[in-house]
Amino acid sequence: MSTDYSRALGARLRAIRNQQGLSLQGVEDKSHGRWKAVVVGSYERGDRAVTVQRLSELAVFYGVPVSELLPDPRPSSAVTSTTKIVLNLESLGSLPADEAGPLARYASTIQAQRHDYNGKVLSIRAEDLKSLAIIYDMSPDELTSRLIEWGVLSPGMESVVGFGGSEDDDEEINPNWERRRAPR
Repeated sequence: MSTDYSRALGARLRAIRNQQGLSLQGVEDKSHGRWKAVVVGSYERGDRAVTVQRLSELAVFYGVPVSELLPDPRPSSAVTSTTKIVLNLESLGSLPADEAGPLARYASTIQAQRHDYNGKVLSIRAEDLKSLAIIYDMSPDELTSRLIEWGVLSPGMESVVGFGGSEDDDEEINPNWERRRAPR
């Protein structure tokens, strides 16, 4: 297994563990010693090769399909899945429920999962925006434009989202932007 692939696999393992709110010691405790913290940590760092059998067992332990533990072999997907999109929750809260209800419920669910109730902004991934576009029966580009109109996304996010333009993860996003237009 190549070093790059081992690291990418390790990053996926770490991400799944973190999503479940487990520390390395927490994995060992929850598994009653079946999964040693030092071993799982070495898998996550890419220092130790994991067999297919062990990877399958780890997927069962985490309650996810094995495919969720495997890194995506497509190079461009890493950029898309890690792109952060910042939603202005204050603007979202002032929109009519019939327009913004699905987005508000989605944001509320993410906040509950993260235990993040700051109420001002919420970061989501570009992949989340693709899912929301399906809910709204729009393309991701159309939804991005709509969210900018609503004031939920900062103007200029089209290029950060990157469905049609270039991505710029270092762009500073002001969470206090103003709504450009009333909802449709």
